Amino acid sequence: MKDALPARLRAALAGLLSVAAGLAIGQFAAALRDPATSPVLAVGSAVIDRTPTSLKDWAIRQFGTHDKLVLLSSVTVVVLIVAVLSGLAARRRVLLGIVIQLAMLAVAGWAVLNRPFARTADLIPTITAGVVSLAILVLLLWLDRQPFLRRVPPGASRRDFVVGSGVTAAAAAVGFGAAQRLNDSRSGVDVQIPAAADPAPDLPQGVQSKVPGVTPLRTPNSKFYRVDTELAVPSLDASRWSLRIDGEVEHPYEISYAELLRRPLVERNITITCVSNEVGGSYAGGATWRGVLTRDLLQAAGVKDPSRPDLQVLSTSFDGFTISTPLGALTDDRGALLAVAMNGEPLPRSHGFPARLITPGLYGMLGCTKWVTRLTVTTYAAKKAYWTERGWTTKGEIKPTARIDVPQSFGSVQAGRVVIGGTAWAQRRGVVGVQVSIDGGPWHDATMGPQVNVDYWRQWYYAWHATEKGTHNARARVIYGDHQVQTSRRAGVFPSGSSGIEERSFVVH
Repeated sequence: MKDALPARLRAALAGLLSVAAGLAIGQFAAALRDPATSPVLAVGSAVIDRTPTSLKDWAIRQFGTHDKLVLLSSVTVVVLIVAVLSGLAARRRVLLGIVIQLAMLAVAGWAVLNRPFARTADLIPTITAGVVSLAILVLLLWLDRQPFLRRVPPGASRRDFVVGSGVTAAAAAVGFGAAQRLNDSRSGVDVQIPAAADPAPDLPQGVQSKVPGVTPLRTPNSKFYRVDTELAVPSLDASRWSLRIDGEVEHPYEISYAELLRRPLVERNITITCVSNEVGGSYAGGATWRGVLTRDLLQAAGVKDPSRPDLQVLSTSFDGFTISTPLGALTDDRGALLAVAMNGEPLPRSHGFPARLITPGLYGMLGCTKWVTRLTVTTYAAKKAYWTERGWTTKGEIKPTARIDVPQSFGSVQAGRVVIGGTAWAQRRGVVGVQVSIDGGPWHDATMGPQVNVDYWRQWYYAWHATEKGTHNARARVIYGDHQVQTSRRAGVFPSGSSGIEERSFVVH
């Protein structure tokens, strides 16, 4: 009787399932130790580090916060295609299939060991994945009664292969599920953050109740944007975390998490923005941050010559990722923080637990290091940070902008009273007002929401009486500081942040 599955398809399936099972077990082994040592995540991180800046910007524009998922999916698809090829090759010559899978193993091992602070023990998940994958490949081929492994009469039943394939697929699903559950179990944070000795004023009532669709004055932790290079949310143990302050200082020292929490904590309402935020983009958020003033931490170390203009603070994340911040931004009166809490809760793991920097007025790539473990006072000439090496600016003051939240782009609204609203920010200078222009006409002052402080965004809205049906355009610009007007000059995000006036079209019917 003719086989239900052709021989080539069975061989391809053997390669695919063997690698899938190996990846599942490797993922679980990584979850037991460090998720970042997963073979897939390690290769994905290596791809990120070697991707041209222009391609990264394109991915963020196209996929937003899903860019990491797209990358991991792409890496996984490539791996599985190679897995299929290994099965097809093994049908002809088993050693060739094994060599192909060993090559994949070598690439993953190289990616793991090229991580900053990598140790030989970090190879355990990759080696485990390789051993499981190769063993299952040979087993499935044997169950398939391939002639080079087992001599059987032609046309023998393939029931054993089908059963073995089903068991392998189930084992892979269980392995991936167990790894995911283990990672999810570490997502919570069980620490108590002391009250602030210097609390932030309560945020006033925003205009979101009057203007549905306008971004809330405070961004909930679960809705706060996340842009970083980590493919898996780090799961750091606060009891083992410490921050080292060194470099051009008189008294280098190290402080534990418990010691940090015993220091006087302050709270500040601060809006932060990502340099990858396009005009009208969503990579901005306002929150109440609680932590220790960075100027106090650096003062305790005693910066040797704080007046030198070429000094920076090179902040290092747990995995060696670095960010370059001007020394003055962390020591002046703006109130930069080493934050441990966000909106009244311990800092979420996805936003930097146990501690992260929050620097008002600077884009996140220059002053908001997550999972920070070291602050090194040095010169720009001596050390270059991750983004600096890739051509981004070392200045990075956030550019003032007004964003339109409603109506939706090309959305439909009823004729009559049409409310156009959104948010605006101008950190370190403060939002004075917002002006709106309809269909290229004159600029009109918008009604402003409450002013929190110069480093916090501000809501606004403008009521327009629409009498003519059809497509209309709205533009918005911010007035800030000493009544300065937002620039209309268009610029992309690279190398120092986007600029230009947002324009939104909508349909009146």
